[in-house]
Amino acid sequence: MAEPVYRRVVVKLSGEYLAGSQSFGIDQPTVDRIAADLIAAAKLGAEIAVVVGGGNMMRGGSARGMSRTTGDTLGMLATVMNCLALEAAIEAKGGAAKALSAFVMPEICDLFTRSAAHKCLSEGRIVLLGGGTGNPFFTTDTTAVLRAAEIDAQAVLKATNVDGVYSADPKKDPAAKRFDRLTHTEAIEGGYKVMDATAFALARETSLPIIVFSIAEPGSIGAVLSGTGRGTVVAG
Repeated sequence: MAEPVYRRVVVKLSGEYLAGSQSFGIDQPTVDRIAADLIAAAKLGAEIAVVVGGGNMMRGGSARGMSRTTGDTLGMLATVMNCLALEAAIEAKGGAAKALSAFVMPEICDLFTRSAAHKCLSEGRIVLLGGGTGNPFFTTDTTAVLRAAEIDAQAVLKATNVDGVYSADPKKDPAAKRFDRLTHTEAIEGGYKVMDATAFALARETSLPIIVFSIAEPGSIGAVLSGTGRGTVVAG
């Protein structure tokens, strides 16, 4: 079996992807497929943590008349629900998983700490990191980079619907250019929307590479880990 390119990673999943073809909620076949991919990737010998968004449950709180702080808090709670759904799916398939939250909620899951995450990873568990940063005004993209830095991960794997970073939306612009590699600074200055600028800036500060790839194909997480996957590397 080939050695993984990265020994410890944070996989960033969008909440919207968990909805599958639905406009809202959790599509169980989609969650099951992602769970299977995560288990297969872990079997390559990598330690895997996952940050998932909450857009399938809650998005745009301010548009509903609530404050940004309240809306962001609801979104962070939605990420905990998504982590619990993934944890259940992974365990149902015989994998080992542990959900950790940025919020204190002992009846539901354990609190995220560096030591708790390190312990679970060393035990071979897929660690699901919910609750965002625990603070409003920060995206789950930024959370993924922050947690990667905290747990000494070697890379962030950003799962999207396209196979890398493009100069424009390739679904709308057939002339869009795909990049094999970008620096963090180029990604920020180019205004590419695949991750927010705060996440790219933090990755630059902490020297963390970000690999942007498509999650649409089964086995894509493992392919990126083994170095055979197609994606854009944002580093340096």
